[in-house]
Amino acid sequence: MATLVTGVAGFIGMHVAERLLARGTRVIGIDIVNDYYDPMLKQARLAKLRDAFGNAFTFLQVDFADMAALTAALSGLEFDRIVHLGGQAGVRYSIENPHAYMQANLVGHLNMLEIARARGSAHMVYASSSSVYGGNTKLPFAVEDRVDHPISLYAATKKADELISETYAHLYRLPLTGLRFFTVYGPWGRPDMAMWIFTKAMFAGEPIPVFNNGNMERDFTYIDDIVSGVVACHDNPPPHDGEEKAGGSHAPHRLYNIGNSNSEHLGRMIDLLERETGREAVRNYLPMQAGDVPRTYADVSAISRDLGYAPTTSIDVGVPRFVSWYRDYHRIAG
Repeated sequence: MATLVTGVAGFIGMHVAERLLARGTRVIGIDIVNDYYDPMLKQARLAKLRDAFGNAFTFLQVDFADMAALTAALSGLEFDRIVHLGGQAGVRYSIENPHAYMQANLVGHLNMLEIARARGSAHMVYASSSSVYGGNTKLPFAVEDRVDHPISLYAATKKADELISETYAHLYRLPLTGLRFFTVYGPWGRPDMAMWIFTKAMFAGEPIPVFNNGNMERDFTYIDDIVSGVVACHDNPPPHDGEEKAGGSHAPHRLYNIGNSNSEHLGRMIDLLERETGREAVRNYLPMQAGDVPRTYADVSAISRDLGYAPTTSIDVGVPRFVSWYRDYHRIAG
């Protein structure tokens, strides 16, 4: 059987599909390939999968928020597991374009749950976000913490996805796992994230925006560690045993943090970028942005206990790998 991966032209989606395909799992990938950021980058990711894996990879360009189009596109295709990574990302963009988040992250998530229910899927893993922790001040963030006060619409939609999923797990005994990702970075990353924004500006000799006057810390998590956690979850659906799961559910529904479990000061990441690019950063210190938080830090004890998740890549290793890929992709001489 195959696995259906949504958001397969995205950063995490491409890497998850690549890992599954490399071990022999057939992948059906879907993506709308919108213009939230450069579609050429998304097409290059898809080309990488096609070139490496040929007919083992099937791609369908479809909007999973359109149930009729989604159902028609998947007609006749067989898959027994789903990794639902598609959705509208970005905390700041949610302030500018709220309807995009309602459509992709709420309607789209419900549609994928209905597909999973109709197909009798053995498991659906879905993307949540560390943003659900909102203004929580207790650190590190743990899946047992209350997350009732999101400070961005993006975070609110991800919390809503977790609640809707809990309902489906309870009503239909549908095995589900929600993953709260923490600041994912690495080769083929997203242009709207700080590491890409900073690297691009530094190569161009332009200032970099440093919010909260630099008083920011993030649990930077390298893509390979993220993928290892996603695939471990994919392979281990929560049981229908009535026991309490990570996140508190007694239904077959788990919630996990996936992070590096190490909060790094933003300035140290910028220092590493300076070293790897050979450019000095012109730091434009700015106030905190609406919807943002000063610090993230993942407690990964639940996924480590249940699935043996153990991140191994520090930013000292991951940042050079990202900059090396960025140089190659943009053909920037060393």
